[in-house]
Amino acid sequence: MNILLDSIEKVVGSQNVLRGEDVRSRTADWMTKEPCLAGAIVRPANTEQLSEVMALCYEANQAVVTHGGLTGLVRGGMASSDELVISLERMTQIESIDCVSGTMTVQAGAPLQSVQEAADQAEMQFNLDLGARGSCTIGGNIATNAGGIRVIRYGMMRDLVLGVEAVLADGTVVNSMNTMLKNNAGYDLKQLFIGSEGTLGIVTRAVLKLHPQLTATNTALVACEDFNSLTGLLQHARKSLGGELCAFEVMWSSYYSLLTTESNRHTPPISSDAPYYVLIESLGAEQKESHERFEKAIESAFEKGLLIDAVLASSDHQREKLWAIREDVEGLAHLLAPRFAFDISLPILEMDKYVRKLQSAVSQRWKNAKVIVFGHLGDGNLHVSVATGDASDETREAVESLVYEPLKLMGGSVSAEHGIGLKKRKYLNLSRTPAEIALMQTLKIALDPRGLLNRNKVLPDILA
Repeated sequence: MNILLDSIEKVVGSQNVLRGEDVRSRTADWMTKEPCLAGAIVRPANTEQLSEVMALCYEANQAVVTHGGLTGLVRGGMASSDELVISLERMTQIESIDCVSGTMTVQAGAPLQSVQEAADQAEMQFNLDLGARGSCTIGGNIATNAGGIRVIRYGMMRDLVLGVEAVLADGTVVNSMNTMLKNNAGYDLKQLFIGSEGTLGIVTRAVLKLHPQLTATNTALVACEDFNSLTGLLQHARKSLGGELCAFEVMWSSYYSLLTTESNRHTPPISSDAPYYVLIESLGAEQKESHERFEKAIESAFEKGLLIDAVLASSDHQREKLWAIREDVEGLAHLLAPRFAFDISLPILEMDKYVRKLQSAVSQRWKNAKVIVFGHLGDGNLHVSVATGDASDETREAVESLVYEPLKLMGGSVSAEHGIGLKKRKYLNLSRTPAEIALMQTLKIALDPRGLLNRNKVLPDILA
């Protein structure tokens, strides 16, 4: 490996090939804080350097793991001592913004928050948003097809990308930097890389879709007395707010109570004795009209018996305090440690039955265990945390079985927005058919015949 690294240094500079303690001092996983164990970390400055680096790695049959913001939750950034890490931390440039076409061109290492702020300065909006916005990168968002809190209105990352540039395992650069909404000239190659978790190519640049800036934000936290009211409220909000509805975030009482009254981490804006809480947010162009529409929607929901309590944010500060409860994932991790965290999706009408059965199954096996649930209910995504007090591998596998196996019969997914990585590989067959997995293997072999890119991630062990 040292001979290869000496050659790579000639491409990126010696200061951009980290070795030894410079590698070990970095973490490779947000959840576990495990140190990076890679043989070295290589930090290219642009696509051309990365292309040369990958050509050298291909010739040497050297496996690599790509690092972005390392905010993933499926151990996708883990690397062994015989692998190299390719970090895109130097590739953060926002290259251009075209307000007429509604596009932004960026390097893959740009943090999501920087992209949001650049769009804001141009009086536009980039509408992917998630709690890790300050750390996660656009390349990572693309590689995992990130979701977040505005999927109900703007879709997943896949819906916000017009074009990508990627480097293949052998160093070939695939430039598919399309800037047009309509382009049906052959296969849409960017889709090969969106959601592939770096196993088919390393995304280096992207063309992102922007929307006109909307400043009329309205936010409410409401309480519902049963699941039927919850789903009725979702339908009501969609109808009453139309295209302005941009978030419908649900917290089961287990989550809301833990983060407020039980821990005192947050002051509860409304009573903590309801079974369900919902953060509803709309985004419009005219503040007065949008606010009136929002207030009317909440009032009519009261009249229809769809909610039992509500508080509307009257300032940005109040809005931030409401969202702070929903986004306090670090607090959740601290309060439940050790815990097992899951990111799943399933049909909305199956959620109540699924959660109740899971709670029952967990409590029967571990008497004092906790099951904490919240999520983006409007797009079928739940985040489930299970804390049994035991973090052993045996317990983890038992909990995973209880969480994942019922999803197959429901047509659900073991991964809604965080990907498969290392953590969920053996459960991929619960959400994908044998024919689908075989086709994924075919794509992997075609684009990465030596299995050098994020090896052992996503797919089963058929391809070593």
